[in-house]
Amino acid sequence: MAPRTTTLELHKEEMKFSAGHFTIFSATHRENLHGHNFSVYVALTGEVSDEGLLSDYGPLKQAIIARCKAWNETFFLPAHSPHLRLERDAQGNHVAHFNGEELRFLARDVTVLPVSNVSLEELARVFGEELVGDGSGMARDHVTQLVVKCASGPGQWASWEWKRDV
Repeated sequence: MAPRTTTLELHKEEMKFSAGHFTIFSATHRENLHGHNFSVYVALTGEVSDEGLLSDYGPLKQAIIARCKAWNETFFLPAHSPHLRLERDAQGNHVAHFNGEELRFLARDVTVLPVSNVSLEELARVFGEELVGDGSGMARDHVTQLVVKCASGPGQWASWEWKRDV
Protein backbone atom coordinates (compact mmCIF):
# COMPACT_ATOMS: atom_id res chain seq x y z
CA MET A 1 0.00 0.00 0.00
CA ALA A 2 1.33 3.43 -0.97
CA PRO A 3 1.98 5.99 1.80
CA ARG A 4 -1.04 8.11 2.63
CA THR A 5 -0.77 11.78 3.54
CA THR A 6 -3.41 13.55 5.59
CA THR A 7 -4.02 16.86 7.34
CA LEU A 8 -5.48 17.09 10.84
CA GLU A 9 -7.14 20.42 11.60
CA LEU A 10 -7.60 21.64 15.19
CA HIS A 11 -9.93 24.56 15.88
CA LYS A 12 -11.71 23.92 19.17
CA GLU A 13 -13.90 26.28 21.20
CA GLU A 14 -11.16 26.45 23.88
CA MET A 15 -8.59 27.65 21.34
CA LYS A 16 -9.27 31.33 21.82
CA PHE A 17 -8.21 34.22 24.02
CA SER A 18 -9.09 37.87 24.58
CA ALA A 19 -6.22 40.33 24.69
CA GLY A 20 -5.44 44.01 24.31
CA HIS A 21 -2.72 45.56 22.18
CA PHE A 22 -1.81 48.34 19.81
CA THR A 23 -0.05 48.03 16.46
CA ILE A 24 2.91 50.31 15.79
CA PHE A 25 3.07 51.59 12.20
CA SER A 26 6.09 53.89 12.43
CA ALA A 27 8.21 55.84 14.91
CA THR A 28 5.38 58.37 15.22
CA HIS A 29 2.16 56.46 14.50
CA ARG A 30 0.42 53.74 16.50
CA GLU A 31 -3.12 52.53 17.06
CA ASN A 32 -5.01 53.39 20.20
CA LEU A 33 -5.19 50.70 22.88
CA HIS A 34 -7.87 48.17 22.01
CA GLY A 35 -8.57 44.44 22.16
CA HIS A 36 -9.76 41.44 20.19
CA ASN A 37 -11.27 38.04 20.74
CA PHE A 38 -8.54 36.00 19.05
CA SER A 39 -8.92 32.43 17.82
CA VAL A 40 -6.29 29.87 16.90
CA TYR A 41 -6.31 27.14 14.24
CA VAL A 42 -3.59 24.52 13.83
CA ALA A 43 -3.18 22.04 10.96
CA LEU A 44 -0.77 19.07 10.98
CA THR A 45 0.15 17.37 7.73
CA GLY A 46 2.07 14.13 7.35
CA GLU A 47 2.03 10.46 6.61
CA VAL A 48 -0.59 8.16 8.15
CA SER A 49 1.04 5.30 10.10
CA ASP A 50 0.22 1.61 9.73
CA GLU A 51 -2.04 2.08 12.78
CA GLY A 52 -4.11 4.59 10.79
CA LEU A 53 -2.86 7.67 12.68
CA LEU A 54 -0.82 10.73 11.80
CA SER A 55 -0.20 11.79 15.38
CA ASP A 56 -1.39 11.56 18.95
CA TYR A 57 -2.45 15.20 18.82
CA GLY A 58 -3.85 15.27 22.37
CA PRO A 59 -0.69 16.80 23.90
CA LEU A 60 -0.50 19.36 21.08
CA LYS A 61 -4.13 20.31 21.59
CA GLN A 62 -3.52 20.73 25.34
CA ALA A 63 -0.46 22.92 24.63
CA ILE A 64 -2.56 25.16 22.36
CA ILE A 65 -5.30 25.48 24.99
CA ALA A 66 -2.75 26.18 27.75
CA ARG A 67 -1.13 28.98 25.70
CA CYS A 68 -4.58 30.49 25.02
CA LYS A 69 -5.39 30.43 28.75
CA ALA A 70 -2.03 32.02 29.62
CA TRP A 71 -2.58 34.85 27.11
CA ASN A 72 -6.26 35.38 27.96
CA GLU A 73 -7.23 38.75 29.46
CA THR A 74 -3.76 40.26 29.21
CA PHE A 75 -2.33 43.24 27.37
CA PHE A 76 0.41 42.46 24.85
CA LEU A 77 3.54 44.57 24.53
CA PRO A 78 6.33 43.91 22.00
CA ALA A 79 9.78 43.25 23.49
CA HIS A 80 11.70 44.01 20.27
CA SER A 81 10.04 47.05 18.69
CA PRO A 82 12.48 49.55 17.21
CA HIS A 83 9.99 52.32 18.12
CA LEU A 84 8.90 51.33 21.65
CA ARG A 85 11.11 51.25 24.72
CA LEU A 86 9.98 49.15 27.68
CA GLU A 87 11.16 49.52 31.25
CA ARG A 88 9.99 48.58 34.73
CA ASP A 89 9.24 51.16 37.42
CA ALA A 90 10.11 50.86 41.12
CA GLN A 91 6.96 48.75 41.74
CA GLY A 92 7.79 46.35 38.89
CA ASN A 93 5.09 47.68 36.59
CA HIS A 94 5.65 48.23 32.88
CA VAL A 95 6.31 51.63 31.38
CA ALA A 96 6.20 51.86 27.58
CA HIS A 97 7.77 54.89 25.89
CA PHE A 98 6.58 55.76 22.39
CA ASN A 99 7.09 59.03 20.50
CA GLY A 100 7.20 61.12 23.67
CA GLU A 101 4.28 59.29 25.28
CA GLU A 102 4.53 57.28 28.48
CA LEU A 103 2.07 54.41 28.83
CA ARG A 104 1.88 52.66 32.21
CA PHE A 105 0.61 49.12 32.80
CA LEU A 106 0.30 46.98 35.91
CA ALA A 107 2.70 44.03 35.70
CA ARG A 108 -0.12 41.53 36.33
CA ASP A 109 -2.00 42.75 33.25
CA VAL A 110 0.86 42.52 30.74
CA THR A 111 2.38 39.80 28.59
CA VAL A 112 5.60 40.93 26.94
CA LEU A 113 6.02 38.97 23.73
CA PRO A 114 9.26 38.24 21.83
CA VAL A 115 8.05 40.21 18.81
CA SER A 116 8.80 43.49 17.06
CA ASN A 117 5.09 44.33 16.80
CA VAL A 118 1.89 42.89 18.21
CA SER A 119 0.30 41.75 14.96
CA LEU A 120 -1.50 38.63 13.79
CA GLU A 121 1.61 37.68 11.82
CA GLU A 122 3.76 37.75 14.95
CA LEU A 123 1.19 36.03 17.19
CA ALA A 124 0.93 33.12 14.72
CA ARG A 125 4.75 32.87 14.59
CA VAL A 126 5.22 32.87 18.38
CA PHE A 127 2.47 30.27 18.77
CA GLY A 128 3.94 28.07 16.05
CA GLU A 129 7.54 28.26 17.21
CA GLU A 130 6.47 27.26 20.71
CA LEU A 131 4.48 24.28 19.39
CA VAL A 132 7.21 23.03 17.05
CA GLY A 133 10.14 23.58 19.41
CA ASP A 134 13.21 21.87 17.95
CA GLY A 135 11.01 19.77 15.62
CA SER A 136 11.86 16.42 17.22
CA GLY A 137 8.30 15.80 18.43
CA MET A 138 6.94 16.54 14.97
CA ALA A 139 9.35 14.09 13.35
CA ARG A 140 8.45 11.38 15.87
CA ASP A 141 4.78 11.80 14.98
CA HIS A 142 5.50 11.76 11.20
CA VAL A 143 4.39 15.40 10.89
CA THR A 144 5.98 17.08 7.87
CA GLN A 145 4.16 20.40 8.03
CA LEU A 146 2.43 22.49 10.69
CA VAL A 147 0.36 25.61 10.01
CA VAL A 148 -0.79 27.96 12.74
CA LYS A 149 -3.41 30.61 12.02
CA CYS A 150 -4.43 33.40 14.39
CA ALA A 151 -7.55 35.47 13.83
CA SER A 152 -8.59 38.74 15.42
CA GLY A 153 -12.13 38.29 14.21
CA PRO A 154 -14.13 36.59 11.48
CA GLY A 155 -12.37 36.82 8.12
CA GLN A 156 -9.05 38.27 9.40
CA TRP A 157 -6.31 35.62 9.75
CA ALA A 158 -2.53 35.40 9.56
CA SER A 159 -0.64 32.14 9.06
CA TRP A 160 2.75 30.81 10.10
CA GLU A 161 4.10 27.62 8.54
CA TRP A 162 6.77 25.08 9.49
CA LYS A 163 8.01 22.33 7.15
CA ARG A 164 10.33 19.54 8.13
CA ASP A 165 13.47 19.24 6.03
CA VAL A 166 13.23 15.98 4.15
